[in-house]
Amino acid sequence: MSAWQPLPDDLPPEVRHFVEQVRLLKDRTGLSLAALGARTAYSKSSWQRYLNATQPPPRQAITALCRVAGLTPVDAERFGVRWELAVKVWPRPPAPDPAKPEQREGTSAVAGGYGVYEEEVPTLPWWVESESPGGAGVPVDSSRRLLLVALLLVPALVALAVVGAVAFG
Repeated sequence: MSAWQPLPDDLPPEVRHFVEQVRLLKDRTGLSLAALGARTAYSKSSWQRYLNATQPPPRQAITALCRVAGLTPVDAERFGVRWELAVKVWPRPPAPDPAKPEQREGTSAVAGGYGVYEEEVPTLPWWVESESPGGAGVPVDSSRRLLLVALLLVPALVALAVVGAVAFG
């Protein structure tokens, strides 16, 4: 198991429990933060913020972690419920002091303490989708979709090659 830095003492119990469970799930994957970032479309530094309770993770990040960890839909839904409970009470940084313009210039939403967390919605490749089209809530296996597209393209390319060979002798 990883040597995690201690969580702040003033965290609400819901947040503490959620972050501890996410840490256990991450450890269960056996992936480094960089590898987890590559598999989930969230950066290593984003995962560091989420796992150290510096910033609440977007729900999509937790969904991606559950997918990478191979959780069943029921267990993944439990993580979704834990996320909802934690996000409601997650401590927010203080709002900036309008009298101090240096707080507003050149700082990020997290580092500058604007009271608003950055919302990370990664741009995912077209073959990665967390739900089936139509919002039925059924997870889609992206590797199956990619395989289907490849299987449809191969016969089309073969047919094109045969037609070209016949046409041009």
